[in-house]
Amino acid sequence: MTAGFQPVGHWYAVPEELVLTEYFLVRQSATLSFDEFHRLVPKAECPVSGKWAIAVTYCAQPPAISEDETLPAWSAWIVTDSSVQPMLLDIRDGNELMDALEGLWPTRALASKRVLLFGAGSIGGATAESLASYGAGQIDIVDPDRLLFHNIPRHVLTTKHVGRTKVNALTQTLGSAWPECHVTPWPIDLVANADLVRPLLDESDIIVCTVDGVEPRRVANYLARRAGKPIVFACVLGDGRYGEILRIRALPEVGCLECQRRRLREEGRIDLETTLDRGYGTGTRHNPMTAVGGDLHLIGQLTAKITVATLLRAQGELDQTLVDDNLVIALRPTPGYTDPFDATRMLDQKWYRAGRPYDDCPACNAT
Repeated sequence: MTAGFQPVGHWYAVPEELVLTEYFLVRQSATLSFDEFHRLVPKAECPVSGKWAIAVTYCAQPPAISEDETLPAWSAWIVTDSSVQPMLLDIRDGNELMDALEGLWPTRALASKRVLLFGAGSIGGATAESLASYGAGQIDIVDPDRLLFHNIPRHVLTTKHVGRTKVNALTQTLGSAWPECHVTPWPIDLVANADLVRPLLDESDIIVCTVDGVEPRRVANYLARRAGKPIVFACVLGDGRYGEILRIRALPEVGCLECQRRRLREEGRIDLETTLDRGYGTGTRHNPMTAVGGDLHLIGQLTAKITVATLLRAQGELDQTLVDDNLVIALRPTPGYTDPFDATRMLDQKWYRAGRPYDDCPACNAT
């Protein structure tokens, strides 16, 4: 065993007796003399006086102390010429993080699922991070932008990634934190490269759109509807006053994003989606997400939760049932807004069921 290219300890194969001995020593905050340790580990080397070493031991068949608990195979010890004391040891290869949740969370059901995420900005980054923590098996992230310094106060990425494409930086970050989640970066533009995006939709189980411009949201809406895939839209509206998450299920009785917005207007309710754009130039000249980082991350986390719930409910997980599809949550509620953005208290929530498609909707009824 080495650290910093310097030898610091030794590995030993040991019998069950030493594993049991460690179990009781830890609970009694006790130590062994070196001679007692040497009796159980005959090959153990005694450090010179005044020095210490680390010994790591391995038991091929560790004993069970109850029907549902087996002692660990690996142990670590601080060894001096006079005493030997157990120390904390946790050996992981990084591929069993989700396995630790088995029985508490349906990790296997999510491990085979593939999520296509449009947008790696403040909401998108938080969504990707949460999706990985829930156990999504694969995430494809589409975004052409690079991380800039002004993004940092709102993003899950840090200054060390400034200048890199957001998708590549997120792929590296998530790969280190959640190695069981396979993340694929796609540094392409959703609108300009729709032909490259279409094959990704065919492979995905669900789509998430966190881009903050009207035009790319409409493109995502159309592509998802034509691919017959559910899509979850997330954004902040009204200069960060409200967060909105809208799930469009791939069902004939559920209208697309455009249908939902049209219904708001026809019913005399407010449609804040147009505030996502600056009102001049193309749809790509959109207003940035104007909420603070914590609020944007909250919306991203809720987006991941709704996405995962949709996937799990389709797998028969009844406790992940969502009755409605459209969540509006107040972040900085402002008087004078009308339904559905008429909350008066911070974190007030309103849920709505997505309405039916319009017969003349080009996305829902394209031939």
